[in-house]
Amino acid sequence: MENLLTVEKLNVVYGKGKDCVHAVKDVTFHIKPGEIFGLVGESGCGKSSLGKAIIRLNVPTSGSMVFKGDDVSLLSGRELKEYRQEVQMVFQDPYGSLYPRMKVGSAIMDVLEVHRIGENTSERHARVAELFEAVGLEPDWAWRYPHEFSGGQRQRICIARALALNPELLVADEPVSALDVSVQAEILELLEDLRTQRQLAFLFVSHDLAVVRNICDRVAVMYNGEIVEMGDVVDVIDNPQHEYTRTLLAAVPAF
Repeated sequence: MENLLTVEKLNVVYGKGKDCVHAVKDVTFHIKPGEIFGLVGESGCGKSSLGKAIIRLNVPTSGSMVFKGDDVSLLSGRELKEYRQEVQMVFQDPYGSLYPRMKVGSAIMDVLEVHRIGENTSERHARVAELFEAVGLEPDWAWRYPHEFSGGQRQRICIARALALNPELLVADEPVSALDVSVQAEILELLEDLRTQRQLAFLFVSHDLAVVRNICDRVAVMYNGEIVEMGDVVDVIDNPQHEYTRTLLAAVPAF
């Protein structure tokens, strides 16, 4: 099976000269269609910078990102807009990801209108209803404001918005870390269902190895901007080769 995304020697550097920060250093990995690929590491190790580079919220300093055979690392304008239809992001904070004065359905309608999905308002309304059902929410709830929802429900809405353009890859940046443990399990189950139903691939960014083990097929361990270990999730967690991976595992609470 060909790779959906291939990242080769990717670097992300903020600033210049003595004040520059080398957030991502020569990172190489690939994601196959329908795969959940985990990226794990402590806060500040470069995980989010890498995720934002893939969605092109950050511009890579060097290296390549080949998506479905095309290098997307330097796209701009219309081509970048088209790429973002196929690669979407779900952010960590479901509270800050939605505009408080806009009904959540309207936020999704805006996405559909910008990308010219649907012939008219009626078709777009139907698409919003379909997306709400897909993430386990009542379609009528689309015309409520963000403050009327719980944290888990807001994250489901953010996932619905990310699905609006029928992407093939979702970058999920710590999507459950701001939620209660019981709600985390529900969101993880939803992501797994979406993977199965839609053949979605995920880059699943997390600091929590226990969560990664439950949902990911393969995992890369990131430390100080570099990938220090990578492989099948069971192999990496049950038989870690790098000292940093062993340190992360030692920090997981045992009950």
